[in-house]
Amino acid sequence: MRRLLALLTMAVAATALGDGEEPARKVDAAAHGGVRADVDRPKPTFMLHERDKRVHGLKPFQALVDAAPAGSTLQPPPGTYAGPVRLDKPLVIDGGGQVTIDAGGKGTVFLLAAGGAVLRGLTLRGSGDSHDTDDACLDVRGHRNTLEKLVIEDCLFGIDLKQSNENRVRGNRISSKPLPLGVRGDGLRLWYSHRNRIEENQVIDSRDMVVWYSNGNLFGNNLGRRSRYSIHFMFADDNEVVGNRFYDNAVGVYLMYTEGVHVRNNVISHATGATGMGLGFKEASAAVIEGNEIIYCAVGVHSDLSPFQPDTKIEFRGNRIAYNGIGMLFTSELGGNVASGNVFEGNLTHVAQAGRNTGGLNEWRGNLWDDYQGFDRDRDNVGDTPYELYAFADRIWMEIPQARFFKTSPALELLDFLERLAPFSSPDLMLKDEKPRFRKQERKAS
Repeated sequence: MRRLLALLTMAVAATALGDGEEPARKVDAAAHGGVRADVDRPKPTFMLHERDKRVHGLKPFQALVDAAPAGSTLQPPPGTYAGPVRLDKPLVIDGGGQVTIDAGGKGTVFLLAAGGAVLRGLTLRGSGDSHDTDDACLDVRGHRNTLEKLVIEDCLFGIDLKQSNENRVRGNRISSKPLPLGVRGDGLRLWYSHRNRIEENQVIDSRDMVVWYSNGNLFGNNLGRRSRYSIHFMFADDNEVVGNRFYDNAVGVYLMYTEGVHVRNNVISHATGATGMGLGFKEASAAVIEGNEIIYCAVGVHSDLSPFQPDTKIEFRGNRIAYNGIGMLFTSELGGNVASGNVFEGNLTHVAQAGRNTGGLNEWRGNLWDDYQGFDRDRDNVGDTPYELYAFADRIWMEIPQARFFKTSPALELLDFLERLAPFSSPDLMLKDEKPRFRKQERKAS
């Protein structure tokens, strides 16, 4: 149903704009013969006197772009130029790290409406602050472009890809305007954009990195700090998130209505606050979560109605989930999660389950639990008895979220101790790991 609604939304957007006019529709050869729907809201034009005085007297960069033949390389003299700029032909623009384009605080700085272009070594700054017109440093509306070593600063939105496939976005530094978190723009946004490679970028002090209706993209070795969502996927399938580092964001990686996403070898740390979570699922399916470190978060993994599709699983393999308030929190009763070879250490609560007991619906195999109380008499690194996690008095804060404030208070800890000592009701079995790992593998400094 959600995918049907998404397709209907796309169809409506492709046939009508806010002013009731039918948008231009054009065939883009770079899109393998597909029809491109022009759904961008028209952006206003600003006169020079409406822009900040710092750009008065600067040479317009558009003049250099217009004079360069298609297919050539443009190496502008070092300096600061006035925007905005529109590039609608294949061109290599190499600023060598010494060229700045400033739009003077109005509109979007640079529009790339071509395929096969290269933007390298430029600083783009000074967009407007309108969310209505998505003021950005760089709008990308073409395929197979390369965007590398750009500095994106003092812009509402950073890099915005719409219906743009097979681009390479590499080695850029992106930050937003110094605004409250909720009203900043997205540092990087993909919308109906497929098979792009997003690598080695830094997205710092932005709002979100969002991936909507976009499939088959790779996010590798990026750094995200002090934003809201490091990456937020929605209706986005078969994407890969590999080798990234996400620190001090409200949420690390969030998978909403997605299938087939792989999250491997990332570090997600210090996702704190009332909504803090390292990795979140909302009606997601068929995901693989492998080799990640999820540490010092309010909730390490938060899963709601996931996996959602019948006969699919979400697999957690070889992750380190450590020093979180709650290691893994399940707020649904579907089951279908398989956790094998993970390390659970230092969490206030390793696993919590809201709602009815679902101890038998999720699978736990060979994980290491730092509170395991058994032995390994034959020294095969497998505990002699199963690891079992029961819910005693801590059911109170699981079922009444407001009580979580008192979770480690002396009164609740005493109540929990007494119930474990002499249960006055049958505790719920949260999970059972038949062959828990006994010894932790030594970590090697990298």
